Amino acid sequence: MANVANKKSFNTKTRTRKAADEITPIKSRLAKDVPQDIFALIGKSENIEQAAVAMQAMSHPMRIKILCLLSSGELIVQEIVDAVGTTQSNISQHLGILKACGIISGRKDGTKMFYSIGDARILRMITLTREIFCAV
Repeated sequence: MANVANKKSFNTKTRTRKAADEITPIKSRLAKDVPQDIFALIGKSENIEQAAVAMQAMSHPMRIKILCLLSSGELIVQEIVDAVGTTQSNISQHLGILKACGIISGRKDGTKMFYSIGDARILRMITLTREIFCAV
C-alpha cells in the first residue's frame, strides 16, 4: 500500500512539473506577441472585476444586438423592439440587466424611455466586437 501511495504522489509531482514546463514556452510566446501592458491588468483586481461584470452582462445574443443598436446613439424602447423583432417585455428585461450593470443609462421624457451607452469603454468593446465578428 505504501508503494502505491508513493507512486501516486510521484506521478502527481511529475505532472505538476511537466505542466509548469509546458506553460513556460506558451508564456514566452505570449510575451512576444502581446504588448507588455496587458500583463499589468493581472494585478488590478478592480479593473478585472469591472471587465468581468461587463462581459457577463453582454454575454447574451439579444443584449449584444441591443448594444450594437445603441452604439449608434440614443434610442427609445420601441425603436429597439422594432429593430430586433421581439417583444417589448423581452427587450425591457435585457435593458434592465444592462442598466443594473451600469452598461447603459436611461432617461425618461414624458411617457418614453430613452436608452444610451454611457461608458466609452463599452462603446469601444462593441466597436471591436463588430469589427472582429461582423467584418464591419
